[in-house]
Amino acid sequence: MDAQTTSRGGRGARERIMQAAGRLFYRQGIHATGIAALTDAAHVSTRTFYQHFPTKDALVEAYLGRYQDTPIPSERQLDRDDLPPVSRLLAIFDPLETDPSAVQRGCPFHNAVVEAAGELPDVARLVERHKRAFRDRLAVIAAEAGAADPDGLARQLAVIFEGAAAYAASCNDPQVAADARAAAATVIQAALRLSTPN
Repeated sequence: MDAQTTSRGGRGARERIMQAAGRLFYRQGIHATGIAALTDAAHVSTRTFYQHFPTKDALVEAYLGRYQDTPIPSERQLDRDDLPPVSRLLAIFDPLETDPSAVQRGCPFHNAVVEAAGELPDVARLVERHKRAFRDRLAVIAAEAGAADPDGLARQLAVIFEGAAAYAASCNDPQVAADARAAAATVIQAALRLSTPN
């Protein structure tokens, strides 16, 4: 084994590549991040990179797959046991309210499928599964909250959330989160009123 491979490979190379992908894909975008940038940030050789990920597409799938085990902050709000159901539904918007000086990047899944533009079908399928699972989780909590049509409420909340994340990233405007939360509260209140007998 040559010295370069030793110094730029070794134990933990795969994890360093994953961490580099997590930072660079989210901050710079998938297409804008080349293999050279990834290997440099991960301190691995190109050869080591391809030993772990035969293609960049494979790394993109692994990057998104990691969020299955460690959900994005908004999704983690749904698992909080210190909040009642309605508050959990509204809490998904809280992580979108970041430091006003920070660059808004939105949802990594949304970003990935937009960048893929139909060219990465495996990524598109992974994103679709993830978004459906998020909507289904919203429906479970909407049912706990007493919504007469939890599936309908879940779809509406998913649309508001996705729209807010995309709009915040497009305009770099953290105020969008507060507006989206207010809209979601109105939708939830209407759904709960419909479930209450007159």
